[in-house]
Amino acid sequence: MVNDPVPEFSLPSTSGKTFSSDAQTGNPWVIYFYPKDNTPGCTTEGQQFRDLHPEFAKLGCTVVGVSRDSLKSHANFKAKMDFPFELLSDEQEEACNLFGVIKMKNMYGKQVRGVERSTFVVDAAGIVRKEWRGVKVPGHAQEVLDFVKTLK
Repeated sequence: MVNDPVPEFSLPSTSGKTFSSDAQTGNPWVIYFYPKDNTPGCTTEGQQFRDLHPEFAKLGCTVVGVSRDSLKSHANFKAKMDFPFELLSDEQEEACNLFGVIKMKNMYGKQVRGVERSTFVVDAAGIVRKEWRGVKVPGHAQEVLDFVKTLK
């Protein structure tokens, strides 16, 4: 996926508008996939992107979070956590499949399909420049910001 054009997709966002990947050309952007709203790891990850958001914004970089939760769930999560960025609802797994983030996971001894925590940085030309899969939350948002700073 790295060095390939970002896949084209459109998803509903918490702004009430449709987020379209092809409308992002001209500025870098970050798309992070997470398993579920209001869970400990996903909350911490979102808070880290929230806390660093002013620095992403200074670089002209948009940040969006994606999970399979409903828009209503996203709106509540975003409001509760005061996220300054949009959350995209991918209930049909459109973007999840395009980015290959659906994996079999073990949960309480059972195999379940779920979203593997993953992040992608897309440059201003619409090319995926970096990907992280199987993300460990501590320090991740800072690592993403540090990479965005290297884009020309």
